[in-house]
Amino acid sequence: MDYVNCELCPRRCCVDRTAGQLGFCGCPDEALVAKTMIHQWEEPALAPNGRSGAIFFGGCTLKCQYCQNRAISGGPAGNRADSAALRRMMEELIAQGAENIDLVTPTHFLPTILPALEPKLPVPVVYNCGGYERVETIRALEGKVDIYLPDLKYADNGLAARLSWAGDYFPVAAQAITEMFRQVGAVQWEGEKVTKGVIIRHLILPGHVENSLKVLDWIGEHFAPGDVLVSLMRQYTPMPGLPAPFDRPITDEEYDAVLSWMMLNDLEGFTQERTAADAVFIPDF
Repeated sequence: MDYVNCELCPRRCCVDRTAGQLGFCGCPDEALVAKTMIHQWEEPALAPNGRSGAIFFGGCTLKCQYCQNRAISGGPAGNRADSAALRRMMEELIAQGAENIDLVTPTHFLPTILPALEPKLPVPVVYNCGGYERVETIRALEGKVDIYLPDLKYADNGLAARLSWAGDYFPVAAQAITEMFRQVGAVQWEGEKVTKGVIIRHLILPGHVENSLKVLDWIGEHFAPGDVLVSLMRQYTPMPGLPAPFDRPITDEEYDAVLSWMMLNDLEGFTQERTAADAVFIPDF
């Protein structure tokens, strides 16, 4: 796995990033770290004491129009870091009390990240991604990631094409999440903390309850109750310039409808309060 003829993500741009060529992500062949921090707003089961050791990488393979992190995801952002520097960042976060190492939007820098994960860290490694992943790339992480934290944003490929330039999102993400589960198996707990497993995030989009219901249907059809956890997110925060209905938060009625469907599917996991839809929760990049 390298940056030559880059095929790390499903877009398979096949550019030579070592020669300065740029693909969809627009990023170079060395990791860009936009921010490292002790992050207190992740799911409580990841860090019961509110101390996720987050490493936010610049760039993204999706570029969702409503992305709350678009200050860093819209293109190359951050400071260059080789594998040794990444390892030092991880160890520094652990020294500060991090309960995990949370790799946020990492896929386009995997050739730099993978060596930094050896030897095994003393805390769980969380792979926090948009779900739009190649199975072949995810296989390279086997044994190195303890907890997969993918989004499953869309079951509606038309919506995915419109908002994230990824008209094949649903089948691709479904296959990737299936591979993640194959690697780590059913969720494992130590007290209140998840130590291994898959937690699927789903952000409800305003005006698109049906998309959310179909996402939950797929999860319920493919996993037994408790095998994976679902993080049902109501934190959609309108970004400037978006057209209706994406120019407003979701309503209580929309959230309640999706939450009821989650329960009907016997899915276990996490919910959010209405106050989560606030720009105050977006890290300062």
